[in-house]
Amino acid sequence: MKCWSSYPPDWEHYLQTERGTQRGLSLKSVQVEAALVGRSSLQADTTGGECPSECDCPPTFPIAMYCDGRGLTAMPTIPSRIKYLYLQNNAITSVSDSALVNATNLVWLMMHHNQLTHDAISEKAFVKLERLERFYLQHNNLTSIPPNLPRTLRDLRINHNSIEKVTPSDLEGMDNLTILHLHDNAITDLGASLKSLTSLTLLDISNNKLTKVPEALPEHLHQLYLDSNSIASLSEGFLGSLAQLQYLRMAHNQLTDKGIPSNTFNVTGLVELDLSFNKLERIPPISTTLQHLYLQANQIKEFTLGSFCSIVDVTNFSKLETLRLDGNEISRQDIPSDSSLCLRLASSIDI
Repeated sequence: MKCWSSYPPDWEHYLQTERGTQRGLSLKSVQVEAALVGRSSLQADTTGGECPSECDCPPTFPIAMYCDGRGLTAMPTIPSRIKYLYLQNNAITSVSDSALVNATNLVWLMMHHNQLTHDAISEKAFVKLERLERFYLQHNNLTSIPPNLPRTLRDLRINHNSIEKVTPSDLEGMDNLTILHLHDNAITDLGASLKSLTSLTLLDISNNKLTKVPEALPEHLHQLYLDSNSIASLSEGFLGSLAQLQYLRMAHNQLTDKGIPSNTFNVTGLVELDLSFNKLERIPPISTTLQHLYLQANQIKEFTLGSFCSIVDVTNFSKLETLRLDGNEISRQDIPSDSSLCLRLASSIDI
């Protein structure tokens, strides 16, 4: 029997979510209480409850099951009490309809870094997981999003697979989803598959094979990562419906001046804009509220101060703090002498 001399990594989360917040206790006071209780009731159960021999179920954290990095090729038996299941870094190849039938209380399911394929995941493998909030499936061999994923998900990570297409039915009904990682796949088109994700705040679809920005992006996005695709142009009013967007990264694409409608990025709210490693020849107009702008490794030939400030006075100036223009076709001598009035907050300008 493994001896648990200290709390497992998720013990503080357990205290806060399962007991502490329910009783309005501070983390410190709950830890003290847990230490006292642990000497009696928690440690009295030396097994932590039923547990497969190939996994660990710490008695101090009885609702978690640690099966990560055990060389597993098949799913273990999962007791119904388990809420946090760690199966990452194994060689699991399939999930049958019955594999998770008892795991109806799962909140977290970690299955990243395995060998799962689409055909080896049964149609109803995940239908019983009606409380699941966090599901990690990155670094597998999936060619599509598994069917019938729980609509309760808040955080879905399915990056570093071989997914080529996402359909509306794959994500339909996921009203609670706030984080979606689809980067490092082979996606060519997302269609209208993201339209129903009304709570989504972070979308990472970088390093795919997109040639255009997905249509009908969720309006509550805070972070949008489109790096390393093959996007050459943007639609008119691309950011008009994304009033809450703060971070936009489009580095390593094929953007040209002609492909960007005027004032596309001149919107309030943006904090960071990354357009590095594209084919721009001019600095696009930006909002005076933008704080970080990355334009390195383009083909920019002129430092146009008007891109940052249309009017300069005591109250009108750029809030830009970071400006990178290195790897372009301009030098420091091309910076206008009066740029310090407009860019008065920029700590440095890299050219």
